[in-house]
Amino acid sequence: MRAPLSIVIPTLNSADELPGTLVSLMAGVESGLVRELIVADGGSTDDTVAIAERVGARVVTASSGRGVQLNAGARCAGGDWLFFLHDDTHLGDGWADAFQDHIATNSAAGFLKLGFRAKGVAPAIVAVWANIRSGLGLPYGDQGLLVSRALFDTLGGYQDIPLMEDVAMARALRGQLVRLPVMAMTSARRYRDQGWIRRGGRNILILISYLCGSDPHQLAARYYR
Repeated sequence: MRAPLSIVIPTLNSADELPGTLVSLMAGVESGLVRELIVADGGSTDDTVAIAERVGARVVTASSGRGVQLNAGARCAGGDWLFFLHDDTHLGDGWADAFQDHIATNSAAGFLKLGFRAKGVAPAIVAVWANIRSGLGLPYGDQGLLVSRALFDTLGGYQDIPLMEDVAMARALRGQLVRLPVMAMTSARRYRDQGWIRRGGRNILILISYLCGSDPHQLAARYYR
């Protein structure tokens, strides 16, 4: 029986973060769960592509933008299940077994519980909010998305928008999303650089604006400013 899972990681100048993420995936490779690793690169000018190629990943080049890159990776994937993962998110212990169990028993899509690779009160508070939000059916991309190929194709893939492609997908999957008993430990770099309160508050405002119908292109301009 062929391994069922294709992992898709969108990258852009990810050389600092990608190695740790790849290391966390080795348990799935060793267990026979992972069929292939696809890195969908948006035009990196650092060593991202070389790092991916050294571990045997298939590198797909796409226009910059997570939605576009995720779809480009998915088009090349041969697994019956797809797992979309950010380049700076490390999977916690036991993820391969949890994925195997889910694939064998459940047709719904799955996401992970979020944590930060940082200590302190602020990371804990932001993680609690993120897990409340995702429990209400709105997980972000840094919590990963495990979805069957059939369900992904039925939904038409990710929307081609510069921001909130993960929220759009979560809304399309409403009623077909479950939380898996696995931690997704993501980088705290942007929060440290911009401030936990400032970054967290801005993320909430952008989410509310999107849910109220604001143009994702305008929101992206604000987000990346």
